[in-house]
Amino acid sequence: MSFRLLVTGFEPFNGGRLNPSQEIVRTIAQRTYDGVELSTAILPVEYENAWPALSAAIAESKPNAVICLGQAEGRRTISFEKIAVNLDDARIADNAGVLRTQQPIDAQGPASLESTLPIEQFVYEINSLVIPAEVSMSAGTFLCNHVFYRIQQEFAESGVVSGFVHVPLMTEQAEDFDDLPTMPLEYMVTAVEKIIAVLSQD
Repeated sequence: MSFRLLVTGFEPFNGGRLNPSQEIVRTIAQRTYDGVELSTAILPVEYENAWPALSAAIAESKPNAVICLGQAEGRRTISFEKIAVNLDDARIADNAGVLRTQQPIDAQGPASLESTLPIEQFVYEINSLVIPAEVSMSAGTFLCNHVFYRIQQEFAESGVVSGFVHVPLMTEQAEDFDDLPTMPLEYMVTAVEKIIAVLSQD
């Protein structure tokens, strides 16, 4: 019986040309992994449409695990997010022009929700490949955190493991982000493939 895994990324945002999470998803979607039934989706960077798009992908793939990926400019490592907070509060508008500040994601929801992925194990395994990885305590309060919170709500106590992973800018974005750290796309793909291997072996 195959392990069903859904991996998502985001489209470019804030005027950007590229998003490494999208490129990672595009790359792994072209590959096969033993014992894994892989589904992928690229989410819009829009408050109103990101979760519906992800929810539709979940309904179609019926996954055992969900990994959501997103870009975090300024970071040097693969960052496994531990906590999703119940707050939309961004300094930039989404791709539909919507700016949210100090707005709960769910007025009746808990203040925070934790990843159910084995993130400490992921960090250990990826660092062993000499690719920098760490546990992060903040997924921000933009679309990445928004999706992270929604998915943890969706799968609370369901047995489906889920969570969010931030990745650095990729090398091809260096000219668009002066002096910010980048990471080669192939390193990030290797890290995600290690995640896939760990999850499918459990």
